[in-house]
Amino acid sequence: MRFKIDLKIFLFLVLFYFTNQIETYVLILIFAIVHELGHLACGLLLGMKPSKMELRPYGVSISFKLKPEDYNRKICKGNFLEIKKIIVAIAGPLTNLIIVLIALQFNMNMFWGLMIIYSNLLIFFFNLLPVYPLDGGRILECILHIVFGKRKAEKYTNHISFVSLIVLTFIGSIAIFYIRNIAFFIIIIFLWILYIKEDIVYRRRNKIYNLIEKTIEINAN
Repeated sequence: MRFKIDLKIFLFLVLFYFTNQIETYVLILIFAIVHELGHLACGLLLGMKPSKMELRPYGVSISFKLKPEDYNRKICKGNFLEIKKIIVAIAGPLTNLIIVLIALQFNMNMFWGLMIIYSNLLIFFFNLLPVYPLDGGRILECILHIVFGKRKAEKYTNHISFVSLIVLTFIGSIAIFYIRNIAFFIIIIFLWILYIKEDIVYRRRNKIYNLIEKTIEINAN
């Protein structure tokens, strides 16, 4: 398994240090890593093998190797692979929710107890946003894949991600104005960067789809 470090993590450390939010960021980073360990544990239980682990500004990103035979196991209109992806994607946010529930059961130090709950709830809701490649976006794409097929799933997920980011940017702008917390600004910018990268990949892949369709049409004629 390959391991990689995204150097932007050091930029985030500097930004949060100078805005006096370094403790919050480090705590969020720690629980974001725990979040990914939830994905990892679930993936291993489902027989998936990790191929790459990357330390990113929002935690650890883990990629799994896909078995070719999984593509041929049909369940309803989808396939077994998409069901496995949904379960693995849900495992991360579920891990954070379990930590919140555990924290609520113990009489912890008021400050750190609230910080643990806040950090995990933030990670939980953030990752369930319908924006690809966050967990919410991955779950959305897998469900759409089962219902509509791969190409339409990618198209609809891309459009929903864009609309969600527009709405989030609007809400975040209001929050930044009233709360004056730079963290909101950094998160929104980071989400747009993620979306733009995925949008470029989607457009390239869509061109390949169109090229294949034209080739099939020419051969048919």
